[in-house]
Amino acid sequence: MITAVVHTYNAEKHLKRVLEALQGFDEVLVIDNESTDSTRAIAESFAKVRFITKARNGHRCVEPHRQFGIEQASNPWIFEVDADEIVPPALRDYLYKHIEEHPEPHGLLIPIKNYFMGRWMRCYYPDYILRLFPKEGTVWPPTVHSRPQHRGPLMKIPRRRSDLAFIHLANETVGQTLAKMNTYTDIEVERRAPRYRRWQLFLSPPFRFFKTYVLKGGWREGMPGFIHAVHDAIYRFAIMAKIEEKRRGNTDIFY
Repeated sequence: MITAVVHTYNAEKHLKRVLEALQGFDEVLVIDNESTDSTRAIAESFAKVRFITKARNGHRCVEPHRQFGIEQASNPWIFEVDADEIVPPALRDYLYKHIEEHPEPHGLLIPIKNYFMGRWMRCYYPDYILRLFPKEGTVWPPTVHSRPQHRGPLMKIPRRRSDLAFIHLANETVGQTLAKMNTYTDIEVERRAPRYRRWQLFLSPPFRFFKTYVLKGGWREGMPGFIHAVHDAIYRFAIMAKIEEKRRGNTDIFY
């Protein structure tokens, strides 16, 4: 009934725990982007896991490979799981019951618990992600942070059911988030540039901090909440600044 699809690239750190949590699904499919660590060995140690290698072809994000994973699945429902996300047993049971009660095509938004500096960042909860949808008629656009285009309405797990949320194991350090920022903001520039307005460079970053730290309650998370809110503002500023630089054209120095 449900195929759990996991996309991997050098995912050895958390993969064993991720796959252990998926053993109750009808099929577990790992789509690997040419890993060079022990990802393949870990995946193939599970008898019920089907491992397929898909060339990266220069892609900087996983989205271009999502459609391939959908096409390889053997079941009518697709459940997307990242290689650093744990699926609680309660969520697995909920999904099967949910499909029995709602067999018509639709998408299901699932909450996720994100961690930073060892703390569950409640200010980002529920941070809904679309991860359950029908195989038939679904198309996943090959652009960063895109969502699958599926048949039927969109439903969601109630916010109060935090016991059903994904557990995001990333728990990245400050250094790791900063190291990724340059790559991720480069990708975001391509997506946001057509809608960019110059006033956003001045207003968007401080509003992002205000939204995360004040409106969403980041202040309740102590120093980790403050640091992550500042990071969010810097991330947004970097995107806007890169768009502005791109629009100014030639940045060579003239004497």
